[in-house]
Amino acid sequence: MSKPNFAPLKLFITGPTYIRQDVKEAGLLPEFGHRDKENDLRFVPIRENLRKLAGCGDDYEPILCLGSGSTAMEASVRSLVAEDETILNVSVGSFGDMYYNIAASNGKKAENLKFDYGRAIDLNVLEDKLKELKPQVVSFTHNETSTGVVNDMKAICSLIRRYGAMPLVDGVSIFGGADIALSESGAAMYSTATQKSLALPAGFGIGFVSKEAEEKAARVTNKGHHHDIIKHLDRARKNQTLTTPNTTLVNMMWYQLDRIVNEEGIERRFARHAEMRGIVEKWVAGLDGFDMFAPEGYRSPTMSTVLCPEGVTAAQLKGTVKEAMRGHGYLMDPGYMKLNNQLEEAGRRLVFRVGHMGDITPDMLTEYLGTLEAELKKL
Repeated sequence: MSKPNFAPLKLFITGPTYIRQDVKEAGLLPEFGHRDKENDLRFVPIRENLRKLAGCGDDYEPILCLGSGSTAMEASVRSLVAEDETILNVSVGSFGDMYYNIAASNGKKAENLKFDYGRAIDLNVLEDKLKELKPQVVSFTHNETSTGVVNDMKAICSLIRRYGAMPLVDGVSIFGGADIALSESGAAMYSTATQKSLALPAGFGIGFVSKEAEEKAARVTNKGHHHDIIKHLDRARKNQTLTTPNTTLVNMMWYQLDRIVNEEGIERRFARHAEMRGIVEKWVAGLDGFDMFAPEGYRSPTMSTVLCPEGVTAAQLKGTVKEAMRGHGYLMDPGYMKLNNQLEEAGRRLVFRVGHMGDITPDMLTEYLGTLEAELKKL
């Protein structure tokens, strides 16, 4: 069989992400039975290290759902929104709409409160909506991947709880890249995934389930099978998954989480991500006509979104710049196309994104930005 000529590109997109060679090689460790005692050698440390990264103890139970972050999010909706309840989703971007779309497609009574692209959640506006709608459940995105905006999870959860609702949080693109202090957050369930800031292949949605969420899920009906967090919790407490996992990914996850916690160190990892955010901010400040899209104080530590000068088109970003960067050995992110199409239709300046999550280093980022700057100046 002839083999295609796959390009060895360095990924600076917002997921999937760059994977270290040693992490890839961990996938060659022996496969195992997921109901055998060998399973414990992987999943006991995986669950311990997930808790350490999250900043929680036994107040949250980590579960692994086969699929992606949206699988864990759907499990939270199916398990924690009863048929007679209303869920309010709060969105600051295209990925923020995901929770609403999941709830609506599952027949839940759902409403979507949307903020303008590039803005964070306004607590005053949210409070007015909570007073008006009186929802039982509220979902929102911690880190909006389309805009580079990070929301204040603790403040938002606190407000939601003040009005008697249960907060569900999508943390897909930030977990593993910043201190989320989960035990202090107020989240009832926090959903994330392997393929972004953990710098692993896609394959698992990860849910951190509070005792409060477990108690409610036991009362909710019609949860399905793979979206029933009670079934996941039963297996998780045996250090297992509900259904057969990708054992290659499990081996890689065991190795990567151990390396993050015990070699790089959690605090150093978080500091590295914050440093890379600063590198992009400084770089953008030196570019004529370019600006950061997210407001100061709400900029993501795992990815940045940059406003282009007026006149730059989506075709230029997706065609000219992206393909030029491919020639340099990089996969560039020309911006979330749904967002750029809407900005272009409204006559607004377009954006591109810089992924600096996972195992990207400051040196790698600086080299990439230097190459990207040369191509942007050709526009």
